[in-house]
Amino acid sequence: MHVLFAHGFESSPNGSKPTYMREELGWDVTTPVMSELGWNIEQETEVLLRLIDEHDYDLVSGSSMGALAAANASALRPELDLRLLLLAPAFGLSDLWREGAGEKGLAHWKTHGSVPYHHRGFEKDIMLGWDFIKAADRMSWPKLAHPTVIMHGLQDDIVPIENSRRVTAENDHVVALLEIEDGHRMQQAGPRFTEAANLLGLVQE
Repeated sequence: MHVLFAHGFESSPNGSKPTYMREELGWDVTTPVMSELGWNIEQETEVLLRLIDEHDYDLVSGSSMGALAAANASALRPELDLRLLLLAPAFGLSDLWREGAGEKGLAHWKTHGSVPYHHRGFEKDIMLGWDFIKAADRMSWPKLAHPTVIMHGLQDDIVPIENSRRVTAENDHVVALLEIEDGHRMQQAGPRFTEAANLLGLVQE
């Protein structure tokens, strides 16, 4: 099974979830560098769109902000035949970052046009432009256009599980919301990947 996997904001292409798909399930996994075009959600979504426009994938999956990028790709390509597995998707991204920055932090960010940020996944300092917030304002709640399984941890303290519950309630394309005993990093999710693929009607090879 050919999978396109979008890593989270603080992760990298060699994270634990795509590694599990490859090593434990034998899936063929493509893992782009999600920041290739920049750090905001519009740029990350474009990374996925370029790939799904050129190649056929049985499953498009992602974690956190990568899962939000996958959801936006679904919304922007309703004519394609896609299946999605979203892990702790960062629905509500704009609200999450605005709350984290606070009123003064947001004002500083907007006035200066960018803020420094230490990226733990790549272990380097980056600059986040104000375009990060502007893109998030537009793309935090995409309308899914394809069969989707969402998996979210009950102990997630980064993205509230209520955000995934909201999307599930509002979107007929969500096949299932699998609520598991896990945190935001979804370290316990691997054994449920096959179940998710089955729910999406995928034949695993």
